[in-house]
Amino acid sequence: MSEEHRKYLRGIKRRRSLVTLARVLLLVLMIGGWELAVRLGLADPFIVSSPSRVVSCLAGLASRGELLPHVAATFAETAAGFAAGTAAGCAAAVLLWFSPFLERVLEPYLVVLNALPKIALGPILIVWVGAGAGAIIVMALLVSTVVTVMTVLAGFLEQGKEKQELMASFGATRAQTFLKAVLPASVPSIMSALRISVGMSWVGVIVGEYLVSKRGIGYLIVYGGQVFRLDLVMASVSVLCVLAAAMYYAVAFFEKRVSARFAETAAK
Repeated sequence: MSEEHRKYLRGIKRRRSLVTLARVLLLVLMIGGWELAVRLGLADPFIVSSPSRVVSCLAGLASRGELLPHVAATFAETAAGFAAGTAAGCAAAVLLWFSPFLERVLEPYLVVLNALPKIALGPILIVWVGAGAGAIIVMALLVSTVVTVMTVLAGFLEQGKEKQELMASFGATRAQTFLKAVLPASVPSIMSALRISVGMSWVGVIVGEYLVSKRGIGYLIVYGGQVFRLDLVMASVSVLCVLAAAMYYAVAFFEKRVSARFAETAAK
């Protein structure tokens, strides 16, 4: 490795470290400014709460054994909705790629379903599935599936037709063309769909918990707002941010591993 290459790699590492440091400092400044504003009387703690009151609220929930069941319920519902929505969305995208006629027929319906506020279907889901975890998971599935279908299908359709026509000229079937040409080239689109689906799954679960749940983070947020316990609301939102970020970075880590594996396969 040349000295110029080493300098280049050190520069990349230095920039990444600076970005990480800036992110941490920004978070510290935001939390510290929030706490300082409350202590100096610049903000009403009843309206905006404060970091110290949020920590106290979380500690109280944990000591009473109430925090973990709510977190576990929301996380389990989100994981189930994410897994089911991703699997269904990818399967539907593959089916539509194999049938251009069906893709053209269903395209406007997918657009409408994507634009439709899924909360409008809440009362219907409650009647069909029941007022329980099932309705919440179905809500998360609906929110994430349509986005996954459209993102993955767009990735499939963007792949150049020259390579597909070349493989067809050599007698490759449509399935072989998909497995050898379209799918490997669409890995970035699939990974992007996973990242989007994570956020959509959290949205669907929280919306579902707003409507029907008697446990979970969404329930705590609604209950805290109803009884004017803004500490509980802010504490629940803080936990939600941590869980959503953790799940997002887990998917991002999985994306790096899969992308590296496909890159190694392509190099061979």
